[in-house]
Amino acid sequence: MKTIRRLIYLEAVKAVAFVTFGFLCLFFFFDFVDELQAVSKSSALGYGVPQALLYVTLLVPSHLYELLPITVLIGTIFVMARFAQSSEYTILRTSGLGPWRALRMLLVFGAAFALLTFTVGDYLTPVSDRAAQLLKTRYQGTWAMTGNTGAWLREKQGAMSYAVNVVSMDRDGTLKNPRIFEFDDRGFVASQTAAASARIGDGAWTLYGVEKQDYETRSSGDRARIAFSSQPELRWPSSLTSDMVSVALLRPDKMSTIDLFEYTRHLNANGQVTQRYEIEFWRKVFYPLSCLVMVVLALPFAYLHFRQSGITSYVFGGVMIGISFFLLNNVFGYIGNLRNWWPWITAAAPGMIYSLLSLGAFGWLVLRR
Repeated sequence: MKTIRRLIYLEAVKAVAFVTFGFLCLFFFFDFVDELQAVSKSSALGYGVPQALLYVTLLVPSHLYELLPITVLIGTIFVMARFAQSSEYTILRTSGLGPWRALRMLLVFGAAFALLTFTVGDYLTPVSDRAAQLLKTRYQGTWAMTGNTGAWLREKQGAMSYAVNVVSMDRDGTLKNPRIFEFDDRGFVASQTAAASARIGDGAWTLYGVEKQDYETRSSGDRARIAFSSQPELRWPSSLTSDMVSVALLRPDKMSTIDLFEYTRHLNANGQVTQRYEIEFWRKVFYPLSCLVMVVLALPFAYLHFRQSGITSYVFGGVMIGISFFLLNNVFGYIGNLRNWWPWITAAAPGMIYSLLSLGAFGWLVLRR
């Protein structure tokens, strides 16, 4: 049985590696073509073809994380179908490779790739994306930015609450154009503080170039008054750390699982909406497990009968199944966010649907036939 296991694993690993390499080369080419426009605009600043190639290379781990479940499916289908076409799998069955033993063998294979997917998505991808952004910083000036208005954070300090807006963050941790809105116990705006830049220290922010507006709504005669003041430097006590700000400036799909969990807890503690981040957290949890679903989907192909040229249509079918899973995973994320579905169900639904399909195909093609 060790010989059979070694044969299947070796062929499957080679097929998955070949398919993954092909897809990564395709994405690398597309990314490089898109980056040529930035090269033409920033060539005077030193951003040339070598820098663009390095930037596109740093995006490869992100593509690898997204592609691994699909390439596992395509590679495993190709190996199983080729074994069936050449009657090798029939020989393996007569040697004692029953359906359940084959299923366990492929599940171990899928578990290894699930671990690889989790490692790439949680450790390699955040580091490479950060390095890619740092490379762009040298030529575009900002390290992170979310949309045109930046990122918004919220904090409570006793009866007062604060809404903090940060436009962008430099690579050295300096915040650009932060704004702090202070609300009183009645929910009215008490003050607005704008600064040219800020640095985050231990338990406090240091604001530079500060302009503050105090809204005095409880003055005599029930007449509101606005007091303007400015100062070169101001210390604002806050529990918001640089990690929280950097996480808020990143897209949720670029965060690691631990960062998403901690940031979701912070949002919950401050009474903010967490639906989008909870969905992305559970997607991070369930997405590597889709490799297990994919190998179960591929097993029934070993029990089909192929003509000499019929294997290509089944491999093409595997490609379509992989693409449909990727699309369904994204569609459920958007719909779950709009409809306010339970986050873990939204993230697990595509995997559960394909698991039922794979087990149904396994039961019909393998056990009944």
